[in-house]
Amino acid sequence: MSGELQELDLATCLALVRQVAVGRIAWAGEDGTVTVLPVNFVLDGEAPVFSTAPGAKLDAIRGGRPLTFEADDLEPALRTAWSVLITGHAEIVTDPGEIERLRQLPLTPWIRSPKDVLIRLAPRHISGRRIPLHAGGVTTEEIDPTDEPT
Repeated sequence: MSGELQELDLATCLALVRQVAVGRIAWAGEDGTVTVLPVNFVLDGEAPVFSTAPGAKLDAIRGGRPLTFEADDLEPALRTAWSVLITGHAEIVTDPGEIERLRQLPLTPWIRSPKDVLIRLAPRHISGRRIPLHAGGVTTEEIDPTDEPT
């Protein structure tokens, strides 16, 4: 098995993103400061959808900032991981029929808060990469069951 970083195709990227419930959105402010915040999300086709309330995320979206969505997972014991980036333009969903349709998707926030605004990130670019599975990092220790704790 190759130990090189693997580029992922679109279908694999989307399949992996569907396996996790939390991703992160990132954008650069006018001063160049990058903000990265976690979001609960669901995919609507290829588009991440999340809800938000007034604050930094909504300000960035209203300001027309390009957003990058990132989802990932890792297994330290096996030294494997993947990461998917979805870059595009975020839109506030305002059409009542579309809001109703999106509210039927399994978008489940982890905390109760008044996040009434639905956001959909229209992808311009989707890319992903994976560190392939390889052994490492796992430590085992034999324990003698006859040893008494002191």
